[in-house]
Amino acid sequence: MNRTDRQFALVEELRAAAPEPRAARWLADRLNVSIRTIERDLAALQESGLPVYGDRGRRGGYVLDKDRTLPMLNMTTEEAMAVSVALRELRGAPFEAAARSALAKLTSMMPEQDLARAEQLVDRVRPVSAPPGPRSTVPRPIQRALETGRVLHIDYRDRNDQTTHRTVEPMGLLHGPRGWYLLAWCRLRDAPRGFLLDRVHNAEIGEESVVDRSVDLNPPEPGAPTLRVAG
Repeated sequence: MNRTDRQFALVEELRAAAPEPRAARWLADRLNVSIRTIERDLAALQESGLPVYGDRGRRGGYVLDKDRTLPMLNMTTEEAMAVSVALRELRGAPFEAAARSALAKLTSMMPEQDLARAEQLVDRVRPVSAPPGPRSTVPRPIQRALETGRVLHIDYRDRNDQTTHRTVEPMGLLHGPRGWYLLAWCRLRDAPRGFLLDRVHNAEIGEESVVDRSVDLNPPEPGAPTLRVAG
C-alpha cells in the first residue's frame, strides 16, 4: 500500500471509530505497517489541517473530529490534478484562504509523481487574457457575513471622497472592470447597491440576521437596467 492509499485508509479507520480513539498500535496492526509509520502519517495529516487529536506513543490514542470534516473523496489521479490546478487559479477570489488550505490538504495526499504533473499543468494552463480589474482580495468579515447571513457595518467612501457609515445586508459578490463589488441592501438608501470593495473600510459583522431578499447575480440582458453603484 502506497503512502496516499495508506493515509486515506487511516482517515477512514479513524472516521469509523469516532468519537472513540484508536491506539497507534491498533492502527499499525490494522494497516500492516510500523507504529512509526502511523505516527508519521498522522503528523502529516495534522499538519495539513485534518482535525485529528491524540497522544503519540505506543499507548497513545487518536480520534478524528467528524463534525469538522467531510468524508474523503475517492478521486482519480486526473480528478485530483484538475482540482489542484483549479484551486491554484483562485488568487484574489472570495474564500482564497480556504482554497489555499484545501490545496495544501489535497497535495499532501497526492503521490509525488502526480503532484509533479499538476505543477507542470499549472505552468501550462493560463487564461487567454487576464481577468478584468485588479485581483484584490475579499476581506474576511465580508466573507463571513455572507456565510453566516449577518448584517455588515461599514464605512464607505463614495466617488466624491465622502465617507458614510452604513448598515448593509450582504447579498452576493460580483466582479467587474474595477474589481470586486459587494452586492447588498443598503439600509441608508433603502435599496440594493453595489459597493466597490476598495472603498469599503472598517467592515464589522453585526449580530442581526439579514432579511431574505431575492437577487439575480446573472449578468443583465443588453438594455436592461444595471445595478447602481453606491454613491
